[in-house]
Amino acid sequence: MGKYIRIVGGQYRRTPISVVDVPGLRPTPDRVRETLFNWLNHLWQGDFGNKQVLDLFAGSGALGFEAASRGVMHVQMVESDPSAVAALRKLRDKLAAKSVRIHAGDAKHTLSRLENTRFDLICLDPPFGASWFPGLLNDIYPLLSKQGLVYAETERALTPPEGYIALRQGRAGAVHYQLFQRDEMP
Repeated sequence: MGKYIRIVGGQYRRTPISVVDVPGLRPTPDRVRETLFNWLNHLWQGDFGNKQVLDLFAGSGALGFEAASRGVMHVQMVESDPSAVAALRKLRDKLAAKSVRIHAGDAKHTLSRLENTRFDLICLDPPFGASWFPGLLNDIYPLLSKQGLVYAETERALTPPEGYIALRQGRAGAVHYQLFQRDEMP
């Protein structure tokens, strides 16, 4: 039997998520996801129904399925590992999660294909040690809705670049997690 985590809230609460054995895959811990979605519940006044979410490095899908479980309108997951993509599609189909779309492909390449889409929340949990930040925050800026949010998991705390305001942050072991909001560029 493989490793599992569980969806912590919403309509799919307690549903197990299979964690495939992929190098660098670190599923967001239950406690951290619960904290993130408490923050979102407060900031969005509990209204998830009209929100669009991008989970750019989906991995296990924990963040995207958690958003779908809370009733967001649309979740776009992006994952490059074929075994992780297969696991994501299997769970989406099992849950009949019609709001979830899964794209198999490279995160950077996919960003260029999403240029006309605006997201209320973009989740960034890339593999550690690859120097994704702060460049990635600049790359996704045009994809955020006005006042859009970015959730980032990193190996060290980030200073938000121009165009972002830091809203919340926390730490769980070696993982720093932060929530930023899009601010208008001067």
